[in-house]
Amino acid sequence: MYKWLEKGFRVRLLAVLCLLVLAQARSAPAESTSGLVGQEMQAKQVAVIVNDEEANSVAVATYYQQARQIPEENVVHVRIPHSPHRLKVEEFNAFRQQIESRIGPEIQAIVLVWTAPYAVECNSITAALTLGFDAKQCKKTCAPGKPSPYFDSRSRQPYTDLGIRIAMLLPTDSIERAKLLIDRGVISDFRLQPATAYFLITSDKQRSSRAQLFPPSGKLPRLQFQIKTLHENEIAGEQDIMIYQTGRVSVPKLDTLGFLPGALADHLTSSGGDLLGTSQMSSLRWLDAGATASYGTVSEPCNYWQKFPHPQVLLRHYLAGETAIEAYWKSVAWPMQGVVIGEPLAAPYRRRNTGGP
Repeated sequence: MYKWLEKGFRVRLLAVLCLLVLAQARSAPAESTSGLVGQEMQAKQVAVIVNDEEANSVAVATYYQQARQIPEENVVHVRIPHSPHRLKVEEFNAFRQQIESRIGPEIQAIVLVWTAPYAVECNSITAALTLGFDAKQCKKTCAPGKPSPYFDSRSRQPYTDLGIRIAMLLPTDSIERAKLLIDRGVISDFRLQPATAYFLITSDKQRSSRAQLFPPSGKLPRLQFQIKTLHENEIAGEQDIMIYQTGRVSVPKLDTLGFLPGALADHLTSSGGDLLGTSQMSSLRWLDAGATASYGTVSEPCNYWQKFPHPQVLLRHYLAGETAIEAYWKSVAWPMQGVVIGEPLAAPYRRRNTGGP
């Protein structure tokens, strides 16, 4: 289905077209720049799911609801004792049914306010909640995944248009870090800053399957944005990061970096989405370092690029003004093993009505 993306010359053509479209993104009317269908996602269309068995979940959910002015009727209380890392499918089905019975057709997205559970057997909890549990993937986790109908979609209303509610997990292992994460998301809405996307082609060949999809280096002056695609194993000391994508088991020198409010960052590796695991770097480390959203797989996916965020698709949708949850979900072709984490509504490139940053 996606074989055209594997052709080198077509990938390069897509990259060039992407840059040309984005360079005009803040000058033409919204309808003609993004080609997106429907109104942009609003806070009133987000459901907040809080685990009453976990004090951190309750505290962070309250803070998030107030920060984003989410209606009280959008808050759904559930009870998941002991915060297991993974749910059995029977437990998940009951949990999903409980959520679905409490929310109306206006809800387009769901944010789970906890760190665990983050998986349903071999599926991520965000993918299982969005698309339904996929038992076939668990028979062979290294097999190709089920295509997402939302991949590179033009829709701004996923439930209205496609019958799916996209889900994201807002981690709560630290109340203070969670509040800082939420603040970064909210702050990203108000001021456009000079920023850079860093795409690193590392010496780790197995985890560099996205290298063919990285866009060429270039500048987008109207967005105060530049792209740097580098043959480097890591970056250090950079203070203008809006996007950082790489392929490594663990990413060094995160403590030297400056992530701007709304920054997206992820690394292609087997178990970044095993958030509380220790075999590889958890995607939580990106958020700890200052990113606002990230992505990682909860079970061995093998290195299909389709199971990870597509660099150009992620870049295009985020710079067109979509939220972090939309951009990340639209960038993954086969998402069943990937958990999306962070502050869902961060949108640093959303069109501002004030006429300026």
